[in-house]
Amino acid sequence: MFSTQDQRISIDGVNVAFDVLGDGPPVLLLHGFPQTRAMWRPIAAHLASRYTVITPDLRGYGASGKPGQDRPQECNAYSFRAMGQDLFGLMETLDHHRFHLAGHDRGARVAHRMARDAPGRVQSLTIMDIVPTHLLLSELTHDVAKTYYHWFFLSQPHPFPETLIGADPDYFFEACLLGWGGASLDDFAPELLSAYRAAWRRSETIFGMCQDYRAAIAHDMAHDAADLCRKLSCPALVLYGAEGAMAKAYDVPATWADRLAQMQAQAIRGGHFFPDTAPQATAEALGAFLDGL
Repeated sequence: MFSTQDQRISIDGVNVAFDVLGDGPPVLLLHGFPQTRAMWRPIAAHLASRYTVITPDLRGYGASGKPGQDRPQECNAYSFRAMGQDLFGLMETLDHHRFHLAGHDRGARVAHRMARDAPGRVQSLTIMDIVPTHLLLSELTHDVAKTYYHWFFLSQPHPFPETLIGADPDYFFEACLLGWGGASLDDFAPELLSAYRAAWRRSETIFGMCQDYRAAIAHDMAHDAADLCRKLSCPALVLYGAEGAMAKAYDVPATWADRLAQMQAQAIRGGHFFPDTAPQATAEALGAFLDGL
C-alpha cells in the first residue's frame, strides 16, 4: 500500500501539508474547525485498501501556511475559494485531475465551494454536518446564533479573539469540541487530541482560524449569494450527526435538496464531531457511497 506522510508542497507561495495513503481512485478529505488532517487517520486507513486518500491541512490550520499575519485586516486569503484553490493545486501536482471530495465542518464548506467553482473536477461530493453557509447566515435563528456563537466571536477584528483565546487555547477549543452535541473528551482518540492541541496552541494557528471565520462573513457570504440558483449535478452524500446541533435546528437533508441534484443522506450516531467519535460508522457510510459509484 502506498503511503507518504507529512509532505509539504508550495501552491502559489502557500505551503500545503498533506498525507497520502492507499491505492485506487483519489479521494480528497478536508477537515474542519478546530482540527487538523489528523482527524482522518482512522477513516483513511479504512478506505486505503481501495482508494488513494489525500488528507491536507487547510490553509490557516495545522502545518499548512498561514499567510497575511502582517495584514490581519485582509482576510480574503482565507475564503473558502482561496482554500479550494490551494487544494486544486495540490491535486493537480499529484496528477489527480478529477477526484472524489469529502469534507467535515469548514472542510465541507470548502468542498462545496470547490464543487461549484470547478464541477468538472469533482467526481462526487460528500458533505458532513453542515447546512449551506448562505442559509445559516441569512436565516439565522436565535437558537443557532447561541449555539454557533463562535462564528461571530472569531470574526471580530484582530487581535480581540486571538488575545482572549491565547490566554487558554485548550479551554476554548475543547469547549468547542464539546459544545455541539453528544461528545465528551473521552470520545476523542488521545493521539488525535494531542495533534489538535499541538496545532491550536500556536498563535499563528489561532490567527489562521480567526481569519477563516472573518472571511466567511466578509467574502464567502457574497460568493454563495452569487451561486444560489446553481444546483450541483455530481453524486452527493450528506452525512450529519443524529444528536448534533445542526440536526436539532434543521432538517439537514432538506437544506441541501435544492442544491444537490443527486443526493443521498444519512444520520450518524453522535454529535457534530461524529467523524472523531464514530470513525468506523463514518468510514463505512462514506465507503459504501463511493463503492456504489
